[in-house]
Amino acid sequence: MAILDWAEAERRDLPWRRTRDPWAVLVSELMLQQTQVARVVGAYPAFIARFPTPTACAAAPVADVIRLWAGLGYNRRALLLHRAARKLVADHSGNVPDRLPGLLRLPGVGPYTARAVLAFAFERDVAVLDRNARRVLSRALGGAVKQSDADAVVPSGKGWAWNQAVLDLGAIVCRARPRCGACPAAAARACAWHAAGRPEPDPWPRAAGQTCFEGSDREGRGRLVRALRERPVPWANIADATGWPEERERALRVARALVAEGLAVDGGDRLSLPL
Repeated sequence: MAILDWAEAERRDLPWRRTRDPWAVLVSELMLQQTQVARVVGAYPAFIARFPTPTACAAAPVADVIRLWAGLGYNRRALLLHRAARKLVADHSGNVPDRLPGLLRLPGVGPYTARAVLAFAFERDVAVLDRNARRVLSRALGGAVKQSDADAVVPSGKGWAWNQAVLDLGAIVCRARPRCGACPAAAARACAWHAAGRPEPDPWPRAAGQTCFEGSDREGRGRLVRALRERPVPWANIADATGWPEERERALRVARALVAEGLAVDGGDRLSLPL
């Protein structure tokens, strides 16, 4: 197929594509949630070296996992990954399940991540639908793609290669502003939207825009977790650690939310990472 042939020459060389280890694939997928690929490329090798198995991750203090998550954002994913590792040890003898129901019961694992593990670790013929893949397949099929539609077009025995190809095509060529002249699907007349003359509306179902990070609670949370990675923070210094020295109540609210989520521990006079 044209897309698979294109991918043989254009496939991105990413470290998690060099393994079929289910744990390593699961780690990469949790890291990639809402985080740029370049940032994950920098953090992934050290994380896998430190936590090569679910057992190694589960045995470590959650603080160690949070520290190694530095630079990836959305720190709650580190906490969920640690919880997933402990569940794998407790319920699956330290092995990652190879069936959808078992994967979906893991903390932090939703339908996309579960199918990514099935496709990229176990090479199952299921479609992996992230934002990029959804854009490619919606345009190719001429309408907003459903999971069943995407599953139906995965070539038999090619689940790994097909999904990597579709993800790369969406990241490199079939972007929000598509480069149809470089697209193998358009060249092979395998894209319904292109063949129809790219009529409006674009069949790709666009997600709602994200709220601005700068000045948001997420920014203050990130600053506070970054400070906690270095050392415990006295409650008296929380406002400074969040970057809001004049907004003490807001800073305290964010800090209490971290405690409620399990990302921090209230030690009485100070906040610290959980053990």
